[in-house]
Amino acid sequence: MVSKDEIVKSVPQKGFFGHPKGLLSLFFTEFWERFSYYGMRAILIYYMYYEVTQGGLGLERSTANSIMAVYGSLVYMSGIIGGWIADRLFGTTKTVFYGGVLIMFGHIVLAFPGGLTTLFVSMALIIIGTGLLKSNISTIVGDLYSEQDARRDSGFSVFYMGINMGAFISPLIVGTIGLEYNFHLGFGLAAVGMAIGLIVFLVTKKKFLGLAGSYVPNPMSKEERKKVLTRIALVFVLILVVGYILVQQGIMTIDVFTMTVSILGIVIPTLYFIVMYRSDRTSADEKSRLLAYIPLFVAAMMFWAIQEQGSNILAQYADERVNLMIGSFKISPAWFQSLNPLFIIAFAPVFAWMWLKLGKRQPSTPRKFAYGLFFAGMSFIVMIIPAYMNGTETLVSPFWLVLSFFLVVLGELLLSPVGLSATTKLAPSAFAAQTMSLWFMTNASAQAINAQVVKLYTPENEVVYFGVIGVIALVLGLLLYFMTPLIQKYMRGVQ
Repeated sequence: MVSKDEIVKSVPQKGFFGHPKGLLSLFFTEFWERFSYYGMRAILIYYMYYEVTQGGLGLERSTANSIMAVYGSLVYMSGIIGGWIADRLFGTTKTVFYGGVLIMFGHIVLAFPGGLTTLFVSMALIIIGTGLLKSNISTIVGDLYSEQDARRDSGFSVFYMGINMGAFISPLIVGTIGLEYNFHLGFGLAAVGMAIGLIVFLVTKKKFLGLAGSYVPNPMSKEERKKVLTRIALVFVLILVVGYILVQQGIMTIDVFTMTVSILGIVIPTLYFIVMYRSDRTSADEKSRLLAYIPLFVAAMMFWAIQEQGSNILAQYADERVNLMIGSFKISPAWFQSLNPLFIIAFAPVFAWMWLKLGKRQPSTPRKFAYGLFFAGMSFIVMIIPAYMNGTETLVSPFWLVLSFFLVVLGELLLSPVGLSATTKLAPSAFAAQTMSLWFMTNASAQAINAQVVKLYTPENEVVYFGVIGVIALVLGLLLYFMTPLIQKYMRGVQ
């Protein structure tokens, strides 16, 4: 087992804006991976509900929104598998590479015309690939810094900015080509983006990453590996056979599948907390920190339940409720998907500088989460105003949607990079990568619940829809704010 000190010493500690050189490699790898993912996502909802004559699949809007939420949920839920594979089999760097390859092939499949079957095959490849890549590349970022390094939160903020630079560019490029010319050409561009990301990772990892991600934290013996892989293969085949039979018999419908995923979104993280807490490899201090992590997990779930509706409910809102004409110029509804990353690019450096400047005077992690929930709630509350003022029959100014995205980004910068950093510090050492996967389960669980919630949205009831969800977020933010002293006590010295 390689020690933390050995890993940190093997990484060049200066060379990327005062951060380790390895951050450069991970920054650009994730840039291109996010370019591919958010490029596809910018046009996916429209591809599903646009009519066949417009190049789409012609699904009902509520069904398309639900599939979109389930897809997002499974993308993040699969991180549990990716974390386990990294912890027990390959280490994080190899797992990241294999994930990128699967993502690339997923986009290639969707680049060719096909029906629902092609869509689901593509989604399956991207779901598994992202599960292997996303949580593990963040774990490698944590490996670059010692636990006492004051640059840690700032480094995650810089990394987060790289993610969002790719996410900003892709809706403008892939979204425009997909909506104005051809959906499949747009999906093909997403595949090209992932291929570039893989090349960047391969070329730079040896020189810049050192030992980071090269070790297997909890390796299996050869006998154990053979036994486990055999069982996994059998379970996989069984799932395919049973799934095929259920689909053929008409039992496994889209509605049944989305409900199943919604239930798993609650059950899986619950089981994960129980397993890690009861493990003999988890020390008393680590068990206390896991308890402190639970309210942070719930808060993050509520935040992502709002933030992730930007890709389905607010995307539909942009297409149907917003006046897309600015003077004589018509904007694409897909371009609104660039607002979230644009604001993050603009303000992530400000937040990174602010945390460095404040040092030990900055708000605690639970307080940052509480503030994040407050801004998320307000991002939905403001969506009530145009409908309240002018009704739901008239087109609204695009600036209401811009304001909503802006408010949720302020919350995201308070919660998401800080959550990544807190996860690496609160994680039990035997479950390092898997705990990072658990952090991404906050998003998976949120979207699993959203798969049922988004069915309730219609333009006619948007005041109630946005208002109820917004108020719930504000109330949870207040509860977390007042629970902070108790949470910090259980964090056992982690700030």
